[in-house]
Amino acid sequence: MNIGDVAKRAGLPPKTIRYYEEIGLIKPLRGPNGYRAFREQDLHKLAFLSRARTLGFTIEDCRTLLALYADEGRASADVKQVAQEHLGQIDDKIAQLKTMRDTLSELVRCCAGDNRPDCPILNDLAAEV
Repeated sequence: MNIGDVAKRAGLPPKTIRYYEEIGLIKPLRGPNGYRAFREQDLHKLAFLSRARTLGFTIEDCRTLLALYADEGRASADVKQVAQEHLGQIDDKIAQLKTMRDTLSELVRCCAGDNRPDCPILNDLAAEV
């Protein structure tokens, strides 16, 4: 398969596929003309990467997960640890977003939103630390 074909099948832009090759996540064959020749195993890895990235795993997490996937002697505990660490990061982000939402919601509630220049939102943003 060429890069256009594999991009369609994997649901990834060719630029992303080239990036994954550049950083060593995939290694397609090269034909005599220098063009990439993707195999089914490359497509499978790209689908794996796409799903992992959709779940928010970092590139380094993806590298680790691919290595674990390829290792038939792996311990599922190793995979679970990577996923648990990522889940903890997601939980931290959710907590931060909730705090941001609560603060902004309170500022919006306090703002009259009329023609007067006084604005609690701007006052809060301009407050000294």
